Amino acid sequence: MVHTIDPELLDILRCPVAVHYEGDDPGKLELVKDCWLVCAESGYKYPIRNGIPVMLIEEGEKWKDVSVDDLPVPPPDGENPINQL
Repeated sequence: MVHTIDPELLDILRCPVAVHYEGDDPGKLELVKDCWLVCAESGYKYPIRNGIPVMLIEEGEKWKDVSVDDLPVPPPDGENPINQL
């Protein structure tokens, strides 16, 4: 079962890496596949597990090199993404 995220929460969440970048709204996240938050600026991808965004830098970094098309649905429980492909 895929749990999505409340749109109001999505409006305020920012990538903890890119929020420090220059620009109008750094760190803005896009909801992808109803269970991933993707930051175009940093390339970090954060899973939403059981309706809770996992906004840990280490978690986003694990998925950085995985293309959006290859992100698993639902996100796995804390496993290495290389083992998921």
